[in-house]
Amino acid sequence: MKEHRWTVNISIDEGVDDGTKTVAHAQLHGRDGVQLTGEGVAQLSPHDKDVPEIGDELSASRALHDLADQLLQASTDDVAQSTHEHVHLKS
Repeated sequence: MKEHRWTVNISIDEGVDDGTKTVAHAQLHGRDGVQLTGEGVAQLSPHDKDVPEIGDELSASRALHDLADQLLQASTDDVAQSTHEHVHLKS
């Protein structure tokens, strides 16, 4: 068996839009040059206490969720191409 290593880099930009948004990008580097990028945004409510760690966690989790959805879609498309059938994979 061969081991494959995929890496995900997450970059987080705090203070977007006058300091009320945190934006995260999760970029997957897979085999054969596969590259996908998920994006997640956290918006600080005017009524909430400003806790940067929460914005980081929330935006990163949303970026990873977006990335997972894209990866599932890519694998669904690949299965459909290889089998010539419509496929629906559940998450």
